[in-house]
Amino acid sequence: MAGAIIENMSTKKLLLFGFFILVFQVFSILVGALIAPSPTSAIRYLATKCINRHRTRVWLMPWGSNRCQQVHSFDEPLAKILDANDIVFAVHVPLPNKEMSPWFHYMLAVLQFDIAFKMINQIEDDVIVTVDARLAYRDDLKSEWTTKFHSVEQRPLKCTFAVPKTYENEGRFYHCDPVPLMEMGSVAHKYFLLNLRLPVNDTMNVGIGEIKDIHIVGIHQNGGFTKVWMSMRTVFTPWISAATAWYWRRISIMARPPVLLEKVIFALGVSMTFLNVPVEWLSLGFEWTWMLLLEDAQQGAFYSALFCFWIVFCGEHLMDQSQRNRLSAYWWQVGLVVFGSSILLIFDLSERGVHLSNPFYSMWGSDFGTNVAFTFIIVAAISVCLYFFSLCRMVCCVFRNIGGKMQQLPAMPEARRLRYKGIIFRFKFLMLLTLVCAAMTVIFFILNQVSEGHWHWGDYTLQVHSAFLTGIYGMWNLYVFTIIFLYAPSHKRGRSKSADGQHADMTEKPESQETQLTCGEQGPTEAYRITGKVAEE
Repeated sequence: MAGAIIENMSTKKLLLFGFFILVFQVFSILVGALIAPSPTSAIRYLATKCINRHRTRVWLMPWGSNRCQQVHSFDEPLAKILDANDIVFAVHVPLPNKEMSPWFHYMLAVLQFDIAFKMINQIEDDVIVTVDARLAYRDDLKSEWTTKFHSVEQRPLKCTFAVPKTYENEGRFYHCDPVPLMEMGSVAHKYFLLNLRLPVNDTMNVGIGEIKDIHIVGIHQNGGFTKVWMSMRTVFTPWISAATAWYWRRISIMARPPVLLEKVIFALGVSMTFLNVPVEWLSLGFEWTWMLLLEDAQQGAFYSALFCFWIVFCGEHLMDQSQRNRLSAYWWQVGLVVFGSSILLIFDLSERGVHLSNPFYSMWGSDFGTNVAFTFIIVAAISVCLYFFSLCRMVCCVFRNIGGKMQQLPAMPEARRLRYKGIIFRFKFLMLLTLVCAAMTVIFFILNQVSEGHWHWGDYTLQVHSAFLTGIYGMWNLYVFTIIFLYAPSHKRGRSKSADGQHADMTEKPESQETQLTCGEQGPTEAYRITGKVAEE
């Protein structure tokens, strides 16, 4: 064998391959910027104040032929004789003459309270608001509503008042933080109805101020973006899966068993394929509320495999690594990845796992849940920081060792020196490519946070958020494909030895038994071998 493809590919072919990857990367960005709409839409609904004197569990509609008896303002004479428990806030999703669709993928609901300041009814510190929430659905405008979920939830109410609390400022509104209400992982029906009640007694909903109105902000993924996103996943799935199968076939037909680096590259390809599988196509016909949980699991599996690959890739190219080709040599780095991933998985199951049976549940709804959530996030963040500190140290060691190897090149024969220069250059290029991919992810994320969501370029509107998502998704697919392709075993044999210089080099200093791995097997690449400790000997 003659090492990996990256070491035997001519510079011209390597440049053509790089141009091919660059074209696909630009195309994946343009798909999101020019074709896909904004990833999500947020629609604001004003809850209708319905009267339910008998406090029954009937479904109250805010509009239509069967609309409920309403009060438009709590200052009306009728409202003044009502008890707070007689009021039900009703919201129909979507707006009149609109329909929801499975293409919307998920639906979130956030509460926004309009609370007026009153000297005799102020909002207390650390107050908790209790919401009796019910959700129903139907698929046509004439059917009866079918109850889907019902839950009584508590949420912290955090409000500020910008001006002094005096009688002169009565009637001004507090500025209250949005309150998460609901998260559904599937939009399988056309119409939804929310009925909310704020039950009041001696201990419940006391000290929450004078509520004037309740707004609900409904957030869902845009159908056009879902179609673009699923199309990209459909294209990348056979591409990456075929590349992974082709890579493993090349590994399996070799005379030696696969080494650790090759196994990790294969695992990276499998995890990318798992991430790409467009299961959402099936969810269009079934009410699969666990799709968001599955997506988190897919992303977690890919990033865990990617982080392990980076550690093994750097570690296997260290000169001073005495025990190569053994996963146990990276036990604490891989342990950090597994530990951090497990913490995030537990956190996700604690939140979205419960949403499968109760979409109104929120881990952030209580002080205890908030503390537990922050603990999970902080512990996972510490694990990530320790991992990246270890990774940066290993990258520095790799470049330092390669620098030491470069100093030995002048003493080598010309043919061997030129070959090693090319190998080391390509290895450095791949390391820098990895850093560029990571940096681009961070840069795009920052732009996505600070931008307005879209830019205008002549007659075109560029969707920055969509371009970020499709561009990053395409970039990591292309990165994995590049790793799989360039580090696949090359089937080229040694070049012709007719040239005098090369012939002298090949016959003058043949490979010794010491340049083999400790198990008597040759490594996957020349860079792998020349950076090994035995190569230094």
